[in-house]
Amino acid sequence: MTGLGLDHDYDDDDYQDNPNTPPEVPSSIKTPHLHREPCQYNPCLENQEPCAHLSAQTGCLCPGLSGADAPPHAPRIQALLPVMEGDDRGKVEVQWCAPSSVVSRYRVVVEGSHGEVQEFGDTLRRGLVGSLEVGTKVCVEALNNAGQSDPSEFSCKRYDRPESSDRKVFVWVIGGGVALFLIVIIIVGVILWKHKMCQKGKRDSADGLGNPSYSTEGTL
Repeated sequence: MTGLGLDHDYDDDDYQDNPNTPPEVPSSIKTPHLHREPCQYNPCLENQEPCAHLSAQTGCLCPGLSGADAPPHAPRIQALLPVMEGDDRGKVEVQWCAPSSVVSRYRVVVEGSHGEVQEFGDTLRRGLVGSLEVGTKVCVEALNNAGQSDPSEFSCKRYDRPESSDRKVFVWVIGGGVALFLIVIIIVGVILWKHKMCQKGKRDSADGLGNPSYSTEGTL
């Protein structure tokens, strides 16, 4: 075969210019498959570390957020709770959850407040407003540099004053007293009925002994 000029030495250099041969990736630089968990982030809790910081530190996954160049989505109102004690007694605490958006601050708008609004920081999830009449509409808006959120059915809520604990206790006491009174009436009725039946039995026995048709020697 040497006479035919086929004595060429074959080595790896002959395949370097072959585009059909895929390059081999060293195992040391292959990207491993990682299972990433959702970040422990609750949009309804205030003063939390931003989810983006948690993701950078632990590699967890944050929920999708609309960017700062778009108006934020509407937040969700959780509750309207009256303050029952302390210096803020009579006011109402508004609680909300953050939207999946970049937010710089929140605004609470009360129906009939003649344009007066209150604003709160982006890490807060609650704020106080003045006393409210039952049925007053309260809305929470999210804001950033691109604009503000539009009102929605879950970002607004009408105030409905809940029953106080004292009133509930009073109702339970009255209900328990009525139930106890009925039980006592039933017990007394049963005792009187048994006493009456006992007295009737004694009278029947006395009437039988006083009847001359009865005798210890037999029937007449």
